[in-house]
Amino acid sequence: MKEKKEPKTFKFNFYWIYAIIALLFLSVQLLNSSSNTKDSSWQEVNRDMLQKKEVQKLEIVNDKYVKVYIKKESLKREYHKEVRTNPISNSENIGPHYVFQIGSDDVFFAQLNDAQKDFEKEDRVNITYTTEKNVLGDTLGWIFPILIMIAIWMFLMKRMSGGGGGPGGQIFNIGKSKATLFDKTKVNVTFNDVAGLKGAKEEIEEIVDFLKKPKKYTALGGKIPRGALLVGPPGTGKTLLAKAVAGEAQVPFFSLSGSDFVEMFVGVGASRVRDLFKQAKEKAPSIIFIDEIDAIGRARGKNNMTGGNDERENTLNQLLTEMDGFGTNSGVIVIAATNRSDVLDRALLRAGRFDRQIYVDLPDVNERKEIFSVHIKPLTLEKNVDIDFLSKQTPGFSGADIANVCNESALIAARKNKKKVGKQDFLDAVDRIIGGLEKKNKIVSREEKRTVAFHEAGHATVSWFMKYASPLVKVTIVPRGRSLGAAWYLPEERQLTTTEQMTHEMCATLGGRAAEQVIFNKISTGALSDLEKVTKQAYSMVTVYGLNKKIGNISFYDSSGGDSFTKPYSEATAKTIDEEVSNLIEKCYQETIQLLSLHKDKLTKLAELLLEKEVIFKEDLLAIFGPRPWDKAEEIEVKAKKVAKKEPKKVVKKTTKKVAKKEVEQEEKPKATQKKS
Repeated sequence: MKEKKEPKTFKFNFYWIYAIIALLFLSVQLLNSSSNTKDSSWQEVNRDMLQKKEVQKLEIVNDKYVKVYIKKESLKREYHKEVRTNPISNSENIGPHYVFQIGSDDVFFAQLNDAQKDFEKEDRVNITYTTEKNVLGDTLGWIFPILIMIAIWMFLMKRMSGGGGGPGGQIFNIGKSKATLFDKTKVNVTFNDVAGLKGAKEEIEEIVDFLKKPKKYTALGGKIPRGALLVGPPGTGKTLLAKAVAGEAQVPFFSLSGSDFVEMFVGVGASRVRDLFKQAKEKAPSIIFIDEIDAIGRARGKNNMTGGNDERENTLNQLLTEMDGFGTNSGVIVIAATNRSDVLDRALLRAGRFDRQIYVDLPDVNERKEIFSVHIKPLTLEKNVDIDFLSKQTPGFSGADIANVCNESALIAARKNKKKVGKQDFLDAVDRIIGGLEKKNKIVSREEKRTVAFHEAGHATVSWFMKYASPLVKVTIVPRGRSLGAAWYLPEERQLTTTEQMTHEMCATLGGRAAEQVIFNKISTGALSDLEKVTKQAYSMVTVYGLNKKIGNISFYDSSGGDSFTKPYSEATAKTIDEEVSNLIEKCYQETIQLLSLHKDKLTKLAELLLEKEVIFKEDLLAIFGPRPWDKAEEIEVKAKKVAKKEPKKVVKKTTKKVAKKEVEQEEKPKATQKKS
């Protein structure tokens, strides 16, 4: 059956007032112009009308201007064609027909008498005096400025209150919630559009499933979680998950940002919180999504300043009360997102308010593959594009970064006038995002270019010979962004890091400065970012991870986001920390210098190749340095496992390593010959 349409109710709109005022002005103009009066001058009236005895009478109005009435029989003359008829009614114009300004009565009388001195008595023109008052015009003259002032005041108040609603509406609705209400017809995003995030999706899907099938959970005595907090780095898909909830849930969905509660007026934030939950309760079951909740959820009592801080705390107190206070709050689920959970108030995070904290981490290689498969759908790709390869080349990238890579690759391909996006376009997009735009026209002297080449070659050499350093992918001395050169590595995706792994990474980072010392016996300012990275890493090892023997198994890291102005250790400990950090960095630096001195000839050869090509890849390093020893050992283990699957166990134990070594040697020989050729 067809649904009956509800009758439209009459609603007053404030803009109608402006329309009425405009109509009044138009009507006044029409009334004033209804007689079709033409502007003229005394000389024209005297020469062309008065001397020809066509003027019936003259009417002096307010001692300022004179209205001229023409005789009926004279209007038939072609000269008076423009004032003969009334433009509105298309009938005969009875006058006035002309009007002209005068300076003073005395001067005008003198001129009129002089013009009629030869006229007979019956031909002289009669003169009348009138006083006109424009009541409507005078009224609008003092009302209109007031209306303008009111309109300006309403506009300013509307801007201060954040917009929305009709003019003047925000003055009375400033304490109302600014949440946007969504239903399933307004959001097209579903859980199928969210790639990766399997764990987070499962927990969020359970909340949506509870709203759809509550008996499934309540039959066992379970209760729906009051709230779910999405925590994770920027760009990992927290807001996208919320959009998916809005698209999947068949309940009202209120969406707003934490900053929407903040206002310049005192008490507005708490009022908006009350109104938000009031609307949500009326439409229960419903979901409230607060994005960037750290704008109002910061820990209380951390700042002694008054003013805006007190208003924020009042808003937070009201939010805490509405989520789990003395009153009932059944049927309303709160979902919030933030990347600063460490600064949130502990009362906000407790069970009963946010029962679940869902960590949305950076995607791993498999999840990046799923994200790539989503974002490359709109692109026209070449056959050589491999999603597995792209997912391995983008460690540490968030979902937003991967979307940006796909978009940049399409732009780069279009810039090259290509019809399809290729593998190299994706690699160029990754380089563009990590290192910045290439600046081939940047002026770099030959000496500086040589220094940069040895600097980058130092990084590549150390990372090649250090076991736990990240393997190199690409090195360039083409300026990018603010750097004169760059090196790309493919870090291993691991959850735990040992002391040896961190020191090897520090040595690789110091490789550029050490190469300058070994080759030129002098150093430059080009290692600024390297030194900053190494210093932070060394302090983390000593003060955070407890990887220093002298300091011991102590961590001074405060995960609760406490006061950072006071140090949780004495001055003596601070001095020891500084000494240990300096010793650690110096030890890594000396190891790096020894390594580069040992392979100085290969370092020089690599730098010369870099000066020649400007960009070198892993294959070039393999041709100069040969295979990495630990990589070869890992390959032997892989080969041994393959043989173990095919051969009986007794035979494998004796022959596996020998067979694997022979196979590896046979595979490496043709590769080496190809690179030499």
